[in-house]
Formats: sequence, structure tokens, C-alpha cells
Amino acid sequence: MAYFNDKQKVKEYIEMCEGMGAKELINILKRQIKEGSTVLELGMGPGNDLNLLKNYYNVIGSDNSQAFLDAYKENNRNTELLLLDAVTINTDKKFDCIYSNKVLQHLTKKELNQSVVRQKEVLNDGGILFHTFWRGDSEEIYEGLRFVHYEKDELINIFQKHFEIVEINYYSEEDDEDSIYIVSQKK
Repeated sequence: MAYFNDKQKVKEYIEMCEGMGAKELINILKRQIKEGSTVLELGMGPGNDLNLLKNYYNVIGSDNSQAFLDAYKENNRNTELLLLDAVTINTDKKFDCIYSNKVLQHLTKKELNQSVVRQKEVLNDGGILFHTFWRGDSEEIYEGLRFVHYEKDELINIFQKHFEIVEINYYSEEDDEDSIYIVSQKK
């Protein structure tokens, strides 16, 4: 996405996200996978969630933006990072969990389906997916970025073709129950 390859936009985004973190989401994830598990974060952006995940898991960060990876590496030289597209996930590595926070919403619905199939291939047997989305039934483009909003039923339909749904629930980020998290396990 061209938006996140613009170094100035990445810098502004990092500043906007300063102090943000997904502690409550990580606490939900901790109920699903044991400490020390291997986790791939898809679309790490500024690395706020990655920093939390590193406290509990053997985590690799990834993004499709070299600018985000470079910015994070400046202060975190010992963290393994991969330049990955969320659809093709071009890696030979396998993981116990794939995590993303409001990342897969930037994909078209067709791309999301392709990503879910590929994620199954890079998960270990019994592996867990943990993803969050904005709630709704709209699609919009803002400054070249796609935002696809989902309701529970549509997410269940997409994920249950390849995974067992472990948990799906609403949570609040900016407004009451404006977001959804879904936890699914490789069949």
C-alpha cells in the first residue's frame, strides 16, 4: 500500500499511535496460547503490539512497509522482522499463532479469503489465528487506504471454511462495541 511506503505518512502514523497498545487483546490471546509459543504479527506498523507480544512469546514482526520495518529496527535491532504481504505471506517459517490488529481490514474480501487460506499453510497443527476488525458492513477508501468493516456472521463464514472458531466477540476501541476480535484454530 503506497500510503505506508511514504516515510512522512509512516512517521505521522507512528506519532499518532504513540502510547496505544492492545493490552486487553494480548490478555485474551494469553488464554489461547501458552507463553513461549511462536507468533507472527502480520502488519506490525509502529510495533506497539509487537512490544507487548515480545513479553510473552517468541515473536516475529512483519509488515508490507519497509518504512515501518526500518523505523522499528532503529530501536529494536534484536527483533526479527520480515517484509511480508498479508495475502501471500511469503515465508517458509511455521508459527503457533498469527496475530493482527486491524490489519486485514485493508484487504479486499477476496484477498482476505486468500490470506486465510495461506495463513493455514504457515500455521503449525492446532495453531491459532487472532485477528481484529472494525465492526460494520461498509467499505471505504481514505487517502488510498481501503477499510473493510465486518459483522460477526461474515467473519464466521470466511474463517470457518478452514478453521474452527474458538471465540468471536465485540470490544470497544473508540466507540461502544465498534470492533470485533476472532480467534480460530487450525482444524
